Amino acid sequence: MLPKLFCKLFLTAVLLTMVGCQSHQPHYVIGVSQCSEDIWRDKQNAELRMGAYLQENVELRFAAAYDSDERQVEQIDSLVASGIDLLIVAPNQVATISPAIDRAYDKGIPVIVFERKTNSQKYTAFISADNYEMGSVMGAYVAKRLGGRGSVLEIKGLEGSSPAIERHHGFLGALARVPGVHVVDTLQGDWTEPTAYQTVTSWLRQHPDTPVDLVFGMNDRTAIGARTAFIEARRPLPLFCGIDGLPGQQGGIRQVRDSILDASYIYPTHGDKVLQLAVDILEGRAYQKETRLQSALVTRDNASVLLMQTDEMLRQADYLDKLHDKADSYVQQLDTQRTITWLACGVIVLLLTALVLLYLYYIGRINLQRERVVNTLWNINPEDIVTTTPPTAEVTAETPADVAPAAPDEPLFITRFKEVVESRLTDSELSVEDLAADMNLSRVQLYRKVKAISGSTPIELLRSARLSRAYQMLITTDKTVSEVAYEVGFTAPSYFTKCFKDEYGLLPGEARK
Repeated sequence: MLPKLFCKLFLTAVLLTMVGCQSHQPHYVIGVSQCSEDIWRDKQNAELRMGAYLQENVELRFAAAYDSDERQVEQIDSLVASGIDLLIVAPNQVATISPAIDRAYDKGIPVIVFERKTNSQKYTAFISADNYEMGSVMGAYVAKRLGGRGSVLEIKGLEGSSPAIERHHGFLGALARVPGVHVVDTLQGDWTEPTAYQTVTSWLRQHPDTPVDLVFGMNDRTAIGARTAFIEARRPLPLFCGIDGLPGQQGGIRQVRDSILDASYIYPTHGDKVLQLAVDILEGRAYQKETRLQSALVTRDNASVLLMQTDEMLRQADYLDKLHDKADSYVQQLDTQRTITWLACGVIVLLLTALVLLYLYYIGRINLQRERVVNTLWNINPEDIVTTTPPTAEVTAETPADVAPAAPDEPLFITRFKEVVESRLTDSELSVEDLAADMNLSRVQLYRKVKAISGSTPIELLRSARLSRAYQMLITTDKTVSEVAYEVGFTAPSYFTKCFKDEYGLLPGEARK
């Protein structure tokens, strides 16, 4: 009977052969660089994925910069280096992202700039709604809603972003034609509800007697943040208008219907159209270099009808998504059946590989076993520990001179050590002495046994265990990075982020994606 390790190596070789036979590399790899992550972009990303369902051999690679210019530049360069065939990008700001876009374009990669503009002319196509028109239409609506007379407070979007610039100019241009409506102030926001709330709260404290008849937030979240500030300041509630007009429970259409907002403007996402444009470019079909998406004003008069329509569209999209999942499952079943035939074709090669692996197993038995346990105790199966010829711990300058060899009780020791560590991961004050006490060992004894078995120190294994737990929490819960860091025993989120990057090569937020 073959030893356990050889069996695992043999099965690994079989699986690799199966994967090699059945894998199909996508014909097109499309990188998507989003400047931020919010409900609007979540909807757009879902539409991009839906569009990919209708195409053959298209792989999408997403990256979100969370409103950071530096991060978006790094992500674009990383997507380009990964071998994408086309780049879809929503620039965070007009000027700062241009060099990264230029580098991609100069390497022969087609670039679709969507939703936000760049000051570079190195792009293949641009697709977006007309932000200047949105601002102008909202300005005309506000003037009419106020009966041609009143005071307006404007809250802009992220400074330097093209939608914020264009909506501002369109809005002021429309109001300039109505002398009776004047803007009492223009505040700088960043598209987020908390910033709008803080900015308006501060403004209200500084202008306690300034009347405001209407607040125009450049997106719905900004308008909602301003509304909360007025409520908490106990000021008379003006009208509130925004832009986005998203469907769903927290979307602008429902907020208009429920009279939370007075009006909104649908800012179309149309990820499916963006994806189709990308495929047209890649396959050499005719396309428009500049595409303007149509949009509409949302008021109390049409909000109920629009909400019914969008809810039905969302229901249909969810149904199509489920059908796609079932189709994927069926295709996977077919692939599994095909592998039986492909496996027979590789039997002779696998048998020869097995003989070589068997020879290498007996020659390098100790080294292979050592490599299996050296990384971390959390990869060890206690039942697989071979105790007849235990490995010898490597002696370093930090290792006690009399490091003990592994003993026959290693499986029980490993199990107990893992239980102790996992039960106290949240304890940020946990020390080697504490672990040793829980194990009924001295600090030196614990160090010797752990070093002999794993090749790592107890502190190193404790840190790896915390990071492993954190990784699982990031991908299975909606807790913030700070909450995860504290819960696994780190006292500072910044140090947790550094350790996480050192361990996995990416930031905690990127791991969640």
